[in-house]
Parts: sequence; C-alpha cells; structure tokens
Amino acid sequence: MTDILNRIRELAAGLGEPYRQAIDLDEIRVETGALQLAAHYVTKKNYRNVIVAVDQNTYEAVGKQLVMLLETEKERGSGEVDVYTTMIQPDAEGDVIADEASLIELILDVQRWEANVIVACGGGTLHDICRYAAYTTGIPFVSVPTAPSVDGFNSKGAPILLRGEKKTIPAIGPKAIFADLDVLVQAPPELVAAGFGDMLGKYTSLFDWRFGSWTADEPYLELAAEITRKALDKCVASVDAIAARSEEGICLLMSSLIESGLAMLLFGQSHPASGAEHHLSHYWEMEYLRLGRRQLLHGAKVGVASMEIAGLYHRLVNEGFGAQGIHPAAAVPPQVTACWEQICQEIQLIPDPHQLGELLAAVGGPNTMEQLGVEPGLLERSLREAHRVRPGRHTLLRAYNEINETFAEESPGSE
Repeated sequence: MTDILNRIRELAAGLGEPYRQAIDLDEIRVETGALQLAAHYVTKKNYRNVIVAVDQNTYEAVGKQLVMLLETEKERGSGEVDVYTTMIQPDAEGDVIADEASLIELILDVQRWEANVIVACGGGTLHDICRYAAYTTGIPFVSVPTAPSVDGFNSKGAPILLRGEKKTIPAIGPKAIFADLDVLVQAPPELVAAGFGDMLGKYTSLFDWRFGSWTADEPYLELAAEITRKALDKCVASVDAIAARSEEGICLLMSSLIESGLAMLLFGQSHPASGAEHHLSHYWEMEYLRLGRRQLLHGAKVGVASMEIAGLYHRLVNEGFGAQGIHPAAAVPPQVTACWEQICQEIQLIPDPHQLGELLAAVGGPNTMEQLGVEPGLLERSLREAHRVRPGRHTLLRAYNEINETFAEESPGSE
C-alpha cells in the first residue's frame, strides 16, 4: 500500500494544492505484523494519552493485543504512553450503532483522560464513531481494521444516526491505517463477503456519479473515478482468491477497499463509492432501527441493493425511459433526454443482476432479498423513497422517481 499511497499523492499533487492536502496520511500498512507497527507508530508520534476504542468483539480480536503492545513499548522506554480502553456498548438489540449515545460515550472518555489520539479497532461503524469523536475533540485518530468489511476506513465523512435519521457529517480521516493480515484472515466469512459486496456497489455508484455530473452539474473528478474503477476491477478479477479467504485474496480485498476510500478522500465526498445502492442500504438501516430489529451487515445490504439498482437501470434502458418521445418522456427533464444515449452506454458497463448475484454467491454472501432478510414491502418503499436519504445527490433513481411523480401529477385522474 505504500507504493499506491505515494502514487496517489503524486497524482493528487498534479491536480493542485487542495487535492495534495486531501491525502493527509502518514502511512498505510496492509501486511502481517501491522499491529506491532501500529503500536510503534503511536509511540513514535509521542502520543501520551491513547484511547483504544473497541467493541466487545474487536477487543478480543485486536484491542487486547494492541493494548499489551503499547504497554510493552512503554516498558522498553520507547515512549511515555498511557493507554485507556473505551468499549462502545451495543444498543438494546445488541448492535453497536454510530448514534448520539456512542458518540457521547467516546467523547466523554476523551475529555476524562485528556486523550490526544484515538485508535479505532473495529469495522466501519466503530470507525465512524471514532472519526466524529476525534473531529469534535480536535485530536487525530489511527485506523486498525479488524475485517475487510467496508471501504470507509479512510473516509472523512461520518454516517451518523441522529434521532433515527442517517446523516453523513464531514469529519476527519485517519492519520494512518494498520491492517494486520494475521487478524484479517481470521475475520468471519460473512464480513469478508460484506466487504466484497461493498466493492460491487461501485458499479452503480460510479454510474450515478457520472449521471449526476451530466444532468445536475455535480462536481466530478476523473482521477477519483479511475482509482475506484481499478480497485473494483482488481477485486472482481480475484473473486476466487477472496472466496478462498487466502492471505493473498484478503490482502487484495483490503487494499481495494482502502483504495476506494482514498478516492473519496481525494474528491472530498463519497460520490465515487456511494450512489443509489447505498441510499437503499441506509433506508433499510433506519427502518430496522425504527422496528427494533437487529442490523444487517452494511456490505451485504449494498451488494444486494446493487443488484436491484442494476436491474432497474437496465430495464430503463430497455424501455427507452429517457429517450425523446417515449412515454413518460413528457415529464423527463431536457438535461436527461439530451444525454440519454451516453447514459445508456454507461449503464451497459454495469453487470446485470444475474452476474452480480453470481459474484456475491461465489464469496458466500446473500444474493437475494430473501437471503438478506428484506421484505418485499420494504424493498418497494425504499425504491420509491430512498433517494431522499441524501437529498443533495442526483442519482438516476432520484430522477426516475421525480419523473414518475411529475407524470402522475400531470396525468388526468391522478388525484
């Protein structure tokens, strides 16, 4: 990952100072023994009061060992490090959630112990808690992933639940990432499959980003799209190694997830890696919270959601949805009609649902709504309403729903 980080730094520098500053990481290590490197890094940086943030599972997987390594560094005289552990508590359903309670729990510990760094040991949710707590208290955080399950480890955006509503809030990225392959290869198979599902979602997110740039003048950065696309292609080409959970396959998956995160860092927002498929996932998450149900894995939701979005988008192409003179084209905005041919060409680059389903099945992930556990009624509602989760994003799903709503309002007898 060092070579990749340096290459992206060079490319970013070529785009200008703001992009150069966006890649603000000291180092990224995806290798055997990275946990020891993390302890050495924290000591070398002279962080005196260190919070190791964990949940019940990640404390056993990584946190306990990292605390021991940091204490050993102190005993050797490598630095004056005092280590504290914050164990984020689950909610009533047993899930660790990035909500107000978890944020306050960590922020209070930062204040109590006067911490000057947080080490996030866990998956995506725990990283979201840490990045926002670190941002709010004005200290850095270090990433120690425990599974190759999501691409948000080095994101600057923190998806937070506020009063049950999912809001992505600008925060900070980590100063360094240490992903130990000895730990990652022991991750539960469903978390590996979830990470692969999160990567498959880039097929539709990359399209939606391009769509938004064409039809709504959303900002677009070709370099960030290229980084994401190459990471996705590399991941899909190595599906067998990932499915086997070999060290090589896990390393490649983890590296691809981090590269996707670097693309988001470079662009400054999550557009390269988050489109309509993520909006469905967030919608389902909020509904499960409202009903008091156990949460589904983020990447598992994204993988199956990408199948649904791919199926819808291919159907719209086949129906000539945005073509001039095609029903209900009377309601189609001219900016969509004007570039419909380009839109169709981009959609053809998205694998069809059957192909995506085969890839998900190969790594042992769910590839139907039934396997995922999302009921038909919830799916139907989410396809109509999920675009409202991120009202600032102009996806084809949003355009499709807005066009249908306009056509219904203008049609006789629609009241």
